[in-house]
Amino acid sequence: MRILQLNVWTGRIKGALLEFLNSNDFDVICMQEAVWIKDKQKELENFFVTVDQIKEASGLKHESRSSNWGMRIFSEDNIMEQGNVILSKSEIAEERNALVHNEYGIVESVQDFYEHAYTLQVAKLKNGLNVVNHHGYWKPTPRGDETTVKVMRKVANIVKSLDGPIVMCGDFNIIHEAPAMRELDFLRDLTYEYGIDNTLSGLKFNGKVACDHILVNDAVQVEDFRVLDDIVSDHKALVAEIVI
Repeated sequence: MRILQLNVWTGRIKGALLEFLNSNDFDVICMQEAVWIKDKQKELENFFVTVDQIKEASGLKHESRSSNWGMRIFSEDNIMEQGNVILSKSEIAEERNALVHNEYGIVESVQDFYEHAYTLQVAKLKNGLNVVNHHGYWKPTPRGDETTVKVMRKVANIVKSLDGPIVMCGDFNIIHEAPAMRELDFLRDLTYEYGIDNTLSGLKFNGKVACDHILVNDAVQVEDFRVLDDIVSDHKALVAEIVI
C-alpha cells in the first residue's frame, strides 16, 4: 500500500497540487488543513482546492472528514470547514473522531484561531489497517510545551487502544526529539528512522524542521519511505510503501 501524508495548506497551490495527485497513485491519503463547504463550493474553488477536488484528482472514493474549525465566508450562512481528511482506495469499515484539545467553534478573530479545536481521526479499513490522522497542537517552537505533551498523551492513549496494524500520519508541529513525541515511542517514527531533517517546502517558513511524520506499529512492514521535493504546499509530501 502507498500512503501519502500531506498538510495541504488549504490547497493554495492549486494547479501543482492537483497535477501531483493526478500523476501519482496512492492507496491512502492523510491530509491536514483541508477545506470544504456545504454551499458555494464553486466560489470556494476560486481560491482553494477543496476536498471534493482532491478526491476527484486522486481517484480515491472513500473518505472520512474531521473539522477543527469553521469560518464564515461569502455570507453569514456559509461556513468553510478546515480540518483533517482521510481518503482511501479501500472501503472504510469504521471511523472515529476524538476531540483532544479545545472545542470546535467558528473562527472570528485571531484569538479564536489560536484556540481552535484539535482532533484525532481514526479510520479502520476493510483490510484491517487502522489509519490515524492528526494535526498536532501548535506552539512557535518545534519542541512544543507542556500542553503539547498533554495533548499527545490523549492521542497516544487512543492509538494504544487500537487492534491490528496501524499507520499514523500527521503534521504534528513538533520534531522527533520533542518531549511530546515520547508518548508515541511504542510506534516507529519513519521520519526519524530515515534521517529526515526537514519536511517544510520553504514557502512559508525558513529553516529545517521535520515536523511531519508517518509512524507504524510492528504489524506493518515498511518497504520504502521518502520525502518528495514537489512544491505542492508549505509542507513536503511524505510517502510510505507498506505491507500488512
